[in-house]
Amino acid sequence: MSLTFAAPTDDAIPLTLVAKESLAKVKETLPDSHAAWLDASGYSAGLGAVLVLPGKDGKIDGALVGLGDAKARARMRFGTAKARAALPEGTYRLVTDLTGHALDEVALGWLLAGNTFEKYTKHPAPKAELIAPDGVDAARLQAIAAGEALTRDLINTPASDMGPADLADAARALADEFGAEIDVIVGDDLIEQNFPMIHAVGRAAARAPRLIDMHWGESGPTLTLVGKGVCFDTGGLNLKPGASMGLMKKDMGGAATVLGLARMIMALGLKLQLRVLIPAVENAVSGDAFRPGDILTSRKGLTVEINNTDAEGRLVLADALALGDEDMPDLMVSMATLTGAARVAVGPDLAPFYATDEMDADALRVAAPKVADPVWEMPFWTPYDAMIEPGIADLDNAPKGGFAGSITAALFLKRFVTDTDRYVHFDIFGWQPSAAPARPVGGVGQGARALLEALPGMLKL
Repeated sequence: MSLTFAAPTDDAIPLTLVAKESLAKVKETLPDSHAAWLDASGYSAGLGAVLVLPGKDGKIDGALVGLGDAKARARMRFGTAKARAALPEGTYRLVTDLTGHALDEVALGWLLAGNTFEKYTKHPAPKAELIAPDGVDAARLQAIAAGEALTRDLINTPASDMGPADLADAARALADEFGAEIDVIVGDDLIEQNFPMIHAVGRAAARAPRLIDMHWGESGPTLTLVGKGVCFDTGGLNLKPGASMGLMKKDMGGAATVLGLARMIMALGLKLQLRVLIPAVENAVSGDAFRPGDILTSRKGLTVEINNTDAEGRLVLADALALGDEDMPDLMVSMATLTGAARVAVGPDLAPFYATDEMDADALRVAAPKVADPVWEMPFWTPYDAMIEPGIADLDNAPKGGFAGSITAALFLKRFVTDTDRYVHFDIFGWQPSAAPARPVGGVGQGARALLEALPGMLKL
């Protein structure tokens, strides 16, 4: 992987960004030989399209990268990142009038285009390198790219190599890198320390469930991140069909995303006190599996009727949220690949979120487009509270009827956050279903960059 900018050099190749609407003007600035080459090639500055400008000595004089037209730019994030794989080997310097967030997106897209998953097979690394453009915070962008790469790698790793212990090892390695403290509660110790629902969901698996608890930072406002770490989800006794089980290695995408975000926060040295909580389990089938109709008592003391063992993510998150709530952080955020209903509502690209504080929601709405990390607010719609109250217990983990599945799941989680005033929940997909610029098919972070951008305002850093 190549996730850093190149060192400055005097012989860097100029890489000129050109929009379709300004191609004719750019052509006028080119030497006659390059202008003729542009005409001969039929180059039209399509988004991410590359035109190499040959020199008289056989070397490269420069290259053009298309910005497309306004419609193309609106439809595709990181569109110019396609150019990295198409450019010949060399070190390039950017020539552009772009500034601010538009320039950041180009530079970050370049870095993310260097991210390949190579745990099981090698992929050719891009040979083109870019000097950090003037006007960008290179260290920040490199930290963001590294955090995103961590998230992707964790999601892409199959459950055979990413069980609860492996996820804990990944968190421990991150803690060691940045001097964070970490504690992991394993197996039956979860019962002794009052995490009954995490234990109930994970007890049927051969690999023991656990709760990962990481702390970093000694001063500043308090932020708690909670990530769903279901390393594989069979559906339990409500077994998923094979087609629905195929992507379930990504069911720990919430955990992967909060670890990636934590990496960004720690690498950038944000002045806050960070806590990361990850309930890491496998939802498996055995004689010890929890059953439909069971009633579980949570850490919070609320009872939960199990009407579907495939709605397990909210159960393990509930105990972790209850723990986080006991410290009453300034802000608590949960991230989870929680419901198919969210995908039906907004598709794979948008990350729906819920917020108890409207100012936090506003901050995320403003931050997201600045960092090309789209989010969409959904409501904690209290009239639907009755849907998660079965009567036989305090809560129902899988209300009947099929309506408002993402909202009712969010309302369920909110019941476990009673002392913390500000709570945000993300119901993410965590997967790129088709290749896009800087985002190959596979695991992908969602919401982390938007949160990172919004945090200074949300927490007054």
